[in-house]
Amino acid sequence: MATTSMTTYTAKLIDGPLEGKTISIAFLDSGDPRPRLELPAPSGGKKYLYVRASGLEREFASEGPGAERPSAVGYRYLETVFD
Repeated sequence: MATTSMTTYTAKLIDGPLEGKTISIAFLDSGDPRPRLELPAPSGGKKYLYVRASGLEREFASEGPGAERPSAVGYRYLETVFD
């Protein structure tokens, strides 16, 4: 059986202006989920800052490289940063 390592995970935006949206995000070089996300607003001129919440989900095989990595991570809205 071939094994594959996960290089991305799903970021679930729990609240704030992007509530309910999900995006694919690359893991840090260390293999950990990102502690914060700065996402550009659709209208431009500002970014939304989200920080990692406590929720992690694992949906894939429990063996092989990257088996300890989550498939999804929850993020909470912190603030809007204006350019």
